[in-house]
Formats: sequence, C-alpha cells, structure tokens
Amino acid sequence: DLLDTQPLQETDEELVADIDYTEIISEEEKEELKNELVKLEDEIVTLRQVLAAKEKHLAEIKHKLGVSMMNELKQNFSRSWHDVQTHSAYKKTQETLSQAGMKASAAITNVGSAIGKKLGDMRNSPTFKSFEERVENTVTTLKAKVGTTNQPQGSFEEVLSSTAHASAQSSLAGSLLPEAEEEIQ
Repeated sequence: DLLDTQPLQETDEELVADIDYTEIISEEEKEELKNELVKLEDEIVTLRQVLAAKEKHLAEIKHKLGVSMMNELKQNFSRSWHDVQTHSAYKKTQETLSQAGMKASAAITNVGSAIGKKLGDMRNSPTFKSFEERVENTVTTLKAKVGTTNQPQGSFEEVLSSTAHASAQSSLAGSLLPEAEEEIQ
C-alpha cells in the first residue's frame, strides 16, 4: 500500500480553488460583492485609524504619568523574570545546580585535604629530606662564597629565606653598579 504508483488525488480545497466563480455568479451578485469589498476595505482603514488614535492617546497618558519606555521594559523584564522563577522547571534546575555546587565544594575540599596530607607525607619522606639537605648544603656554599657564613645553619625555611635575601642583595648590587660607574665618571 505504501508503494502505490497512483498519482496523488487533489483535495477538495484544491478543486474549489481551481473553479472560476466569475462564470457561476450573476452580474448582480458581482456588484454586491464589489460593494461589500469596498465597505470592508473602508472599515479596515477606519479601524486602523481608530487604533492609531488610541495608541497615540495611550502614549500621551503614559507620558503624563511619567511612564517611559525604559520603565515599561523594566516592568516587563521584572514580570518575566518573576514568571521564570516561579516556573517548576526553573525551581528544579535551581535545586539541581545547588546540589551540584555542594557536591563540587565537598569534592574540592576532599581533594585539598588529600593533597595536604600527601604533601605532609612527602615532606617526611627520605627523598624530600635528601633534597632539603642538598639545598642547605648549596645555601651554605653560597653563603661561604658571599661571605656571610657567620650565621648558624637553621631550618629549611630559614635557609630558603636567607638564600632569597642573599639573591636579592646580589641582584641589587648588580643593578647599582652601572649607576656607580656613572658617578665615578
């Protein structure tokens, strides 16, 4: 049945549209229809004029009340936003996003705790201790070369701090040398 090769039959509406009414109706009916057509067109023009006059009157009243286009847009937006917020789909989405946010926050907290624990474990590992000793030895060597060996060897943080301080002083001294040369000349 689906593969019938017969051409599609025209619908009744298509048949009606193909009929030429000018041959079926009398001259008297044609005149009546022409008169009715003119009346309808006149009524449409009148209705458009009335609508334009009412829209103008509406605009004048709004102007007198201080209602501007911006105020109307704000009111429409507020009304629309209220409608959206009270819609059940919005509420479900809001609840879902809230739950997702809480779960994401909990996951981030767990990851942060795990990283903190791992770093704490790593700091106590033999590898880190070896690294710490190497840095301390390097700092001691640098201090000896810079000439500030009179300070006692401290904790890892103190060593890093003093290294940073020594590095800052050496870069400061390097930046002052060109100025010192200019003063000498």
